[in-house]
Amino acid sequence: MVSTEYERRIAARFATFDQDGNGYIDREDFNAAAKALLAEFAVPARSDKGQALYAGAEAFWQGMAGIADRDGDQRITRAEFVTGAVKRLRDNPGRFAEIARPFLHAALAVADADADGRIGTADTARVLRVFHVPEETARQAAAALDADGDGRVGEAEIVPAFARYFTVPE
Repeated sequence: MVSTEYERRIAARFATFDQDGNGYIDREDFNAAAKALLAEFAVPARSDKGQALYAGAEAFWQGMAGIADRDGDQRITRAEFVTGAVKRLRDNPGRFAEIARPFLHAALAVADADADGRIGTADTARVLRVFHVPEETARQAAAALDADGDGRVGEAEIVPAFARYFTVPE
């Protein structure tokens, strides 16, 4: 795939992070995502799971800002996202996975009602819908994550898939 096509596809993924649609990604977008997820699963913000999610969101923001916020203004523009964050990680999706892991781990815990480390595909789709993924796309993605067909997904499936989505051209 030519670089411009890759950049176009990655730029389209920018909206997943720009929760408020203001044209840039900032700390508030990560906090808004955490707040929305807690509300969806009726988990109090002051609970251990809630605090872990906010801490994961902050760690994710710090990691993204460290890679992408080239001008240091505490905001990541679409151009910074494409050139700063994703291009630098294109050949190293594992780096992106490590940046995202604390947030994804905590998000999984929020959605994991029985605390067994895995969530059903329906709850996986709920998480994706909270992050503005269209309903049908969320259902399809959740089903695709369930590699063994048992109706459940865990961190081992979610983290690498998340990293591939944001760093590897399809």
